[in-house]
Amino acid sequence: MTQEIGRRGFLKRSLVAGGAALAWGSHEEKALAADITPAPAAASVTPLTLPKGKIKDLEISRVICGGNLIGGWAHSRDLIYVSPLIKAYHTDDKVIETFKLAEQRGINTALTNPASNRVINAYRKAGGKMQWISDCAAGNLKDSIKNSVDTGADAVYVQGGICDKMVKTGQMKELESIVSFMKDLGAPCGLGAHSLETVRQCVAAGFEPDFWVKTLHKDTYWSATPESGRHAFDEIDGSKKDHNLHHDNMWCTNAKETIEYMGKLNKPWIAFKTLAAGAIHPREAFQWCFENGADFLCVGMFDFQIVENTDIAAKALQVVTAKGRPRPWIA
Repeated sequence: MTQEIGRRGFLKRSLVAGGAALAWGSHEEKALAADITPAPAAASVTPLTLPKGKIKDLEISRVICGGNLIGGWAHSRDLIYVSPLIKAYHTDDKVIETFKLAEQRGINTALTNPASNRVINAYRKAGGKMQWISDCAAGNLKDSIKNSVDTGADAVYVQGGICDKMVKTGQMKELESIVSFMKDLGAPCGLGAHSLETVRQCVAAGFEPDFWVKTLHKDTYWSATPESGRHAFDEIDGSKKDHNLHHDNMWCTNAKETIEYMGKLNKPWIAFKTLAAGAIHPREAFQWCFENGADFLCVGMFDFQIVENTDIAAKALQVVTAKGRPRPWIA
């Protein structure tokens, strides 16, 4: 018999079976016991309308579903089970449920890898309206860009790690060719980056993408790399054994410089890694990122986070709209 179990319910039952529930004494046990409510079905939640912006003619909700969680490419510091767990959770049915819930709550776009085009198109075929921005990170870059457009991507961009590597290794002519190739296909096209140096060099080279996809997050969380250990291109240089150096734990090493530099660019900015891969609560991140210039936030979300996150985003946008911000809305 199939039985639906809440996201924490199965953990609680496991603890009970193992005798760990005698006192619920530890912090972890109390946390697991605190919330055993499964994610709601889309039809049961109050609809929400989120503000939107435009990249060329593509109208996009200010919050975008990130693809790392849905695709299983999770940042996990040194926890080796995280990506397999996320892949096991996100069956096709679960991804479709997540998209339905996201649309009900005002999110109309997902940003993910071409490997997800199959389930996205299945969702669309069943009546879903979710738009898709492809990071094109699948094999040969030009082939991946064309395949993404041919299979329904509404926008394409060069994924941050790929763009960082091309800039770091001096492949600027090749990258210029890629930008031109994307433009010729007609869909909105962008460039991604973890390192601010990537954006600087692309601007200096005269590249004109339709949008930027650049990391932005605070550095006040516990596992952030100490300032003395941060370097350009840390994200693509791999994890280090030294605890004071990068270890899959930081994606915007110079937020202040990023805010200042991106504030001068007259192109839409999709900020990603805004929660530092789960280290920062949306209450701390969303308003801060919007205040500091991001036009859109790409946020990886489980289905059970969507209602709360969209509530927080809606309130953050109301506050920022009322207060104004130094960088005008570009989209």
